[in-house]
Amino acid sequence: MLTLIGPFTQLLPLARLSVRGALRDEQLDIIADGGILVADGKVVAVGRFHELYGAYVGSGLNVEEVSEPSVGLPGLIDCHTHLCFAGSRARDYAARNGGKTYQEIAAAGGGIKDTVRHTRAASYAELSTSLAARLDRHLRNGVTTVEVKSGYGLTVKDELRMLRIIRQTGDAHVADVVATCLAAHVIPPEMDSEEAWLKTILEELAPVVKEEKLARRFDIFVEEGTFTVANSQPFLEELKNRGFQITVHGDQFTTGGSQLAVDVGALSVDHLEASGAAEIEALALSDTIAVALPGASLGLGCAFTPARRLLDQGASVAIASDWNPGSAPMGDLLTQAAILGTFEKLSATEIFAGLTFRAAAALGLNDRGRLVAGARADVVAFPTDDYREILYHQGQLKPNQVWKNGSPVT
Repeated sequence: MLTLIGPFTQLLPLARLSVRGALRDEQLDIIADGGILVADGKVVAVGRFHELYGAYVGSGLNVEEVSEPSVGLPGLIDCHTHLCFAGSRARDYAARNGGKTYQEIAAAGGGIKDTVRHTRAASYAELSTSLAARLDRHLRNGVTTVEVKSGYGLTVKDELRMLRIIRQTGDAHVADVVATCLAAHVIPPEMDSEEAWLKTILEELAPVVKEEKLARRFDIFVEEGTFTVANSQPFLEELKNRGFQITVHGDQFTTGGSQLAVDVGALSVDHLEASGAAEIEALALSDTIAVALPGASLGLGCAFTPARRLLDQGASVAIASDWNPGSAPMGDLLTQAAILGTFEKLSATEIFAGLTFRAAAALGLNDRGRLVAGARADVVAFPTDDYREILYHQGQLKPNQVWKNGSPVT
């Protein structure tokens, strides 16, 4: 059955924008009185609503009416989250605001290992229920595809449990969930060295992940006190040889991770708050997507990813929430993106691109993020007649309707 969604006061399909480099708002294609023709969950055509209606009304057309002034966009994509966890790190947050550093808090027993303790102790049902609730909130806010990492188990058994929870909960949810194995998050307390844990991941964990198809992606946190460039490179190269996609947490506090990501051909490198001129140039000359995580900058009180300089030099920049219980507890993707735009002087078009098709590229997905024929019909509508209002309200203008694969979900 053909379904026509609309009319949108303004429809922004983001169809002809580049994956790389700076974008101006003058480059936006804005369709007034816009409509989206959908069949079998995919976009058939995009154009003026009344013209599409006139062309297809005799074909058993179903109309999903948008009854109030609205701006339509592709469904948002959050390409970096840690949504499967238990416990709170409010104590860490207060300590940081009191002057403690991220590293000092971790050394005192807080940080990621505190979440590991709570996550290991939580039941399967508790973790699945809390993950589903976070996915629900994201979906209400227009996020139709969500990447979710493991990394709070840090044993083979607990990492597999996390990945199975992510898969089962994701399969049952309306939003699409993309799982990433982040067993190389930090060195487990039971392990003597990073080398021993990376060897265990390769020998004992990765084969099961592949056999059970729990994730097609692996990630690693390259930073002082976690995993060095020297040990991370052969680890990532081996995973890539086994057919996994790879991504890197890099340049959060010190540099090295972004160059590693470029060298091994990672899909993305995420964080980049510490990146300087050399790192920006290397990314601009590569196919690796730079993923800005403004939620972590807000949570830690540190610099933002240098998104403006990355874009001006020709890099591709996606924007993700990094939603996690420690450094980025807010979890509001649009609010974070709007704030990043203010500090980094990003155009609305650059922000929308970073939340849609550029985020899709960071996940290796080419079937979403734009409203074009053949793409998934994931659509979000905001109750305004001017797209500039969306970011002007800094995330407080919430969607009034969301469609997943052409079907209304909110």
